[in-house]
Amino acid sequence: MVLQARNKHREAAPKPPQPPRASQSPLRGAPDAGAGEPGPERAPPSPGRKGAAGRKGPRAESAAPPARGGLGGRLAAGLRGALGLRRAGRGRTWTTLLLAAFAAVLHWSHITHLFENDRHFSHLSTLEREMAFRTEMVILASWYRIYTKIMDLIGIQTKICWTVTRGEGLSPIESCEGLGDPACFYVAVIFILNGLMMALFFIYGTYLSGSRLGGLVTVLCFFFNHGECTRVMWTPPLRESFSYPFLVLQMLLVTHILRATKLYRGSLIALCISNVFFMLPWQFAQFVLLTQIASLFAVYVVGYIDICKLQKIIYIHMISLALCFVLMFGNSMLLTSYYASSLVIIWGILAMKPHFLRINVSELSLWVIQGCFWLFGTVILKYLTSKIFGIADDAHIGNLLTSKFFSYKDFDTLLYTCAAEFDFMEKETPLRYTKTLLLPVVLVVFIAIVRKIVSDMWGVLTKQQTHIRKPQFDHGELVYHALQLLAYTALGILIMRLKLFLTPHMCVMASLICSRQLFGWLFCKVHPGAVVFAVLAAMSIQGSANLQTQWNIVGEFSNLPQEELIEWIKYSTKPDAVFAGAMPTMASVKLSALRPIVNHPHYEDAGLRARTKIVYSMYSRKAAEEVKRELIKLQVNYYILEESWCIRRSKPGCSMPEIWDVEDPANAGKPPLCNLLVKDSKPHFTTVFQNSVYKVLEVIEE
Repeated sequence: MVLQARNKHREAAPKPPQPPRASQSPLRGAPDAGAGEPGPERAPPSPGRKGAAGRKGPRAESAAPPARGGLGGRLAAGLRGALGLRRAGRGRTWTTLLLAAFAAVLHWSHITHLFENDRHFSHLSTLEREMAFRTEMVILASWYRIYTKIMDLIGIQTKICWTVTRGEGLSPIESCEGLGDPACFYVAVIFILNGLMMALFFIYGTYLSGSRLGGLVTVLCFFFNHGECTRVMWTPPLRESFSYPFLVLQMLLVTHILRATKLYRGSLIALCISNVFFMLPWQFAQFVLLTQIASLFAVYVVGYIDICKLQKIIYIHMISLALCFVLMFGNSMLLTSYYASSLVIIWGILAMKPHFLRINVSELSLWVIQGCFWLFGTVILKYLTSKIFGIADDAHIGNLLTSKFFSYKDFDTLLYTCAAEFDFMEKETPLRYTKTLLLPVVLVVFIAIVRKIVSDMWGVLTKQQTHIRKPQFDHGELVYHALQLLAYTALGILIMRLKLFLTPHMCVMASLICSRQLFGWLFCKVHPGAVVFAVLAAMSIQGSANLQTQWNIVGEFSNLPQEELIEWIKYSTKPDAVFAGAMPTMASVKLSALRPIVNHPHYEDAGLRARTKIVYSMYSRKAAEEVKRELIKLQVNYYILEESWCIRRSKPGCSMPEIWDVEDPANAGKPPLCNLLVKDSKPHFTTVFQNSVYKVLEVIEE
């Protein structure tokens, strides 16, 4: 509409002479040769002189050189063409990549050193390495162990064998070592992935800020706030450790797509692949992508990206969601998620754009109408699809969020909120951000972006003609990052564990302290390097102390009671004996003893939550006969009772008997069953193993 009229007006207007374009970021670089505009190093041909394409003889010096450098140069040129990246100087590109590689090696070495210091992992036995993992980490490793056993059964080699010579007169022997040590395998994969993630962070900060100084700021902020950014050095094989590096890649690609004037198929395909690899391992990925889609929709509504670009992003998200649905064997929770509902609603809003434009209201009213349409439409569609398909797998997430704002409590919600990582963000976190100057720097950047948004919006909202729509503004990627920061802040405040999204994003935002788009007025007076050096020098005071604190952590893993339990299970029970107990312990039984279990730490399945509730009734105040009857229905042969679970609590109201008082008020006031069974397990159970921590009860069938 008016945007087209504005473009026609631009074409009709006389064009002033264009000054040479300033150098772009190291990844964007100068325009390609033949792009239609003279670059900073290429003057237009003189009058009366033929261009390089129409003149015989040696090429002019201003012509762009062909892709050189052998296979590496051709691959780099091909990647730039596929993703739509502009040509950068060869020296600058390779310097950026080398610095990114150095950051990757540095981070890999850092987390490997911290993990080894904490666990002395390289000197542990295979069983001790497996026991060093807890909860969901163990389940992932057990799947890999099952895979290697299947490979052995069908004849695929999973061992390395060598011959050992034993001296004169003795025949040599063959020694074999399995490649299927899940603990070592997962630690290695995770640390390599997170090393590559740091390379992506350097490239991300460089690309967003337009300067390698921005990449340096991002990387150093990450190191200075390492204990907020990640848990990978203490708990490597978490699902988030697999997923998060792909989110960094995904957000870098989104930034590139928002900034690009032309969309390339390679960029969209890369975005789809990164979406898939981010969503596959981790159940929380859909909620993160929901915040991204919401932020992009807001950026579109206020006029920073055009409808065509947002439509293509939405289509890519839909395709990646469908691929994940198939690859996850028809996980219906994906199709009934808020993320899926939001995609459908935004697609509908974009399709109805002509109807919205006919509404004779103010610009602000139109924004509110579209926002309300998205919000209420998403909630209603999610509710309807869940009811139609009968899916309740993610119901606990809604209950968890409800409990954050209201006094709602139930069994599943209390299991989450009583754990520190699912509680509200602790009050010390903002103080730690302030001490490393991360929070002040990000606030300065955020205020600069808000000033730009207010300036752009003021011109639109003060227009008198309601039928005239705003033009498309520049630098939508900056507005997107500011909105994404607000979304991550909300998630981090509500659920402390989700700081892993907030802190790294703050590090990326800090790179914009080098942005000429935001602080060009300052860099006209002060050299950018001087500003960055001063900021990093101030950050390093507390940052170096934080690093030293982490380096001083020295420990050694030891868990003799659990080792005794695992050994007893392996040698004293049948391979098909079914076990029940606390979720962390069940994960270890599954990995190290390879026994069937009825519950485990992947709590996103409604059926699994129901089974866990039955298993945890051992810590309620119910009668022993009633609990045993339910365990027999689950075909449980052995129950691993832990007395500590009966008495410990992280805060008032969070011991297991207190949680059950909320769920089962009829039995409140009675003695907990676990206390009675610790003293005497008869007549409904028989004690078959006991040490200082664990008591194994055999379920006596009637």
